[in-house]
Amino acid sequence: MAGEEKKCCDAKKTLSTLFKVVLGLAFLVLGGLAILKWWKALFLIVRGCIGLFLILAGVITLAIAKE
Repeated sequence: MAGEEKKCCDAKKTLSTLFKVVLGLAFLVLGGLAILKWWKALFLIVRGCIGLFLILAGVITLAIAKE
């Protein structure tokens, strides 16, 4: 009976893993489609954030230099 119980758990684990892989692939496809659909808005946001990224990089660099 122990062997049958192990097979049951292995099947559940395999099904769970398969579900997670399918869900992950679906999220990747939806993310890619969202990027393609809203490319101009995404590009505008990235351009707007360049200054903030540079400020953050400067603060981190100064914090490292202080040590």
